[in-house]
Amino acid sequence: MNYPYMPKSTALWLIENTALTFEQIADFCGMHELEVKNIADAENHKMQGLDPVLNGQLTRENIKAAEADPSVRLVLTETIVNAQEKNKRSGGYTPKLHRQNRMGGILWILKNYPELSDAQVARLMRSTNPTVSSVRNKTHKDYADIHVCNPITLGLVSEGVLKEEVTKAQKKAQKNK
Repeated sequence: MNYPYMPKSTALWLIENTALTFEQIADFCGMHELEVKNIADAENHKMQGLDPVLNGQLTRENIKAAEADPSVRLVLTETIVNAQEKNKRSGGYTPKLHRQNRMGGILWILKNYPELSDAQVARLMRSTNPTVSSVRNKTHKDYADIHVCNPITLGLVSEGVLKEEVTKAQKKAQKNK
């Protein structure tokens, strides 16, 4: 599910400027209904409301339809959803527990998908080209201690993104033949 960028500020603006129900606002912002009610009940707001229409996250028509019928749910605009999907693809925070498994994930990808370039593997695993190259050439200083582990099951890379990169590499290989 995709939610607005600043959900509490967006909820505050929707509370102050629309006739939407707390349930509709909570559903749109990815919050609990009581949390939205607390924002509405607060005397002083330490945050400023954020207009989702100006941000391009909602349309006026969507808000008017939801105000007219409480069963209608607000929906993020497609451009925002696409931007969020693109941001999800490009890495993020790797938990400390899984950082030690990054080398094992690199080795797993290199063994299972040798057609991927070092740059593709580095991008997928949020590593560097020299690191991937040294693992591929078995010259990495800790190569003997690397335990092969599936980066998909560890959550280091998503299966969809990996398949996209493999498809790109295969197309490039076909083109070069």
